[in-house]
Amino acid sequence: MAFQFSNQEPSYYRFFKVIILFIAIIYVEKAVALNQNNHDSLILVPIGGNSWCFNGGIINEEGFSNWNSEKIIGKTYVYFQQPGLLKVSLHLTITETEKIKITVAGKSKIINLIPSATNQYYVGEWKVQKKGYTHIEYQGVSKKASSYGTLSSLILSGSAVSNNCLYVKDNNDNYFYWGRRGPSVHLNYLLPENENIEWFYNEISVPKGNDIIGSYFMANGFGEGYFGIQVNDNKERRILFSVWSPFQTDDPNSIPNEDKIKLLSKGDKVHTGEFGNEGSGGQSYLIYPWNSEFTYKFLTHIEPLGNNSTNYTAYFYSSEEMKWILIASFNRPKTNTYYKRANSFLENFDPETGYTTRRGLFKNQWACNKEGKWIEINQIKFTADQTARKKFRVDYQGGIENGNFYLKNCGFFNDSTLMNTIFSRPLTNKQPTIDFKSLPSN
Repeated sequence: MAFQFSNQEPSYYRFFKVIILFIAIIYVEKAVALNQNNHDSLILVPIGGNSWCFNGGIINEEGFSNWNSEKIIGKTYVYFQQPGLLKVSLHLTITETEKIKITVAGKSKIINLIPSATNQYYVGEWKVQKKGYTHIEYQGVSKKASSYGTLSSLILSGSAVSNNCLYVKDNNDNYFYWGRRGPSVHLNYLLPENENIEWFYNEISVPKGNDIIGSYFMANGFGEGYFGIQVNDNKERRILFSVWSPFQTDDPNSIPNEDKIKLLSKGDKVHTGEFGNEGSGGQSYLIYPWNSEFTYKFLTHIEPLGNNSTNYTAYFYSSEEMKWILIASFNRPKTNTYYKRANSFLENFDPETGYTTRRGLFKNQWACNKEGKWIEINQIKFTADQTARKKFRVDYQGGIENGNFYLKNCGFFNDSTLMNTIFSRPLTNKQPTIDFKSLPSN
């Protein structure tokens, strides 16, 4: 913009006007900068990867649908980095006027919605009191149509919102599924170096109320497979032992015969077969009603045969029957190894229970070398999976509790454990008493 001054104005008056204009420009620039600094961040939280519904409804990639009853409640979880004001809008497809209730931090507002071409509805503002997870809850109150529509995302802004808020941001690599499952957490046992370890022993206790459907408390992991206990549904629990094929695929039917895991023997009532989806190989499981608060023992034997194949055998000690049970013994071709990469993990394999916390205690770990010497293992490195490393979910923990290692995940708690932390538990000096020759063989 050009400025012109009258030739009749005194020079000092023109100078005064220039100074005033200069000050005004500086003031406007500062005001704009201040406004930009204070401008609320805005985030779009997809329903499909961050939400659960109760008493009905469906959560899928498209969002929250089949919302046809006032009894149905939906919840979406977001981790806020600071307290402050939270403004909530819904991206909701509706066809008729309706009334819904939105609840944040225990405070509810009932909102009347009239169909809009934008499908965006501002529903109010709330205060986020502290850093950490907060959930936004939505429930129908009354409607004219057959349903309350499809809710695809939440639009959040306000001083509590920043670009550093944590949630599942997109469905790349199927992360709506993985995000709803929640983070998996691992104990990586530090085995002694320069030892040919053949046997690994571990104990697990699941505290009361932590045996949540979808939980897999894996006790004895190794470089080629895993062995532990899981909760499949309200009635069925399993002891699960699996060995991956050296042929990398998620489709067991594509494994060449020379790369297939071979079953050598199995225990009574143990089911065996193949598995896929997360690698492929040989799988065995025993349907067994294990109990929370009981302590169960796990023993795994890995023996290289010298012919480029290795045998893997898993034994489970029944605390109820007071005896060792053979789960299965497999042969893995194209493999020549002793026990490597000893680990335990806790995962949730059911996305519908990813909002519920579960915890397991891992006790008294020992390794036995080729010569029969037992070595107590009392150090671990804590790690977590990609869901945690991407910070899509940060409700994960691991470490030491009352002299035992523990793992905890899901449920949207706030205090996460720093990954790659080394923990050392006190030595128990409670060496297992096991007669290897008397272990069951079928």
